[in-house]
Amino acid sequence: MAIQRLPDAELMIMNIVWREDGETTSARVTKMLEGQKEWTATTILTFLSRLVERGFLTVRKEGRQNFYSAAVEEALYVKSESKSFLERLHGNSLTSLVAALYDGQAVSKEDLAELKAYIDGR
Repeated sequence: MAIQRLPDAELMIMNIVWREDGETTSARVTKMLEGQKEWTATTILTFLSRLVERGFLTVRKEGRQNFYSAAVEEALYVKSESKSFLERLHGNSLTSLVAALYDGQAVSKEDLAELKAYIDGR
């Protein structure tokens, strides 16, 4: 099963849920977003509901409180999104990706040395 690509706003919510490493509530998500986004409680609930509908989150109701937990592992999502990114923007060429990052000054020579050490270690 292919993993759907998340819009940036929903990915931001998922990153919070993944950091919580277990269950979280909409109130906790709201608190974690303080200073980053000015979303209303209703907006956050909408994002959480969408993520449940898409299968990224599960929800457990306890009284009036909803507890959300990740149904998709962060590592699995990152792996899928990285593969898709490489295919879509760089024709599945790692060299093209690294060259674009280096030419755009997004990575340094030290970063490249670290990458080389990683590859040599594999």
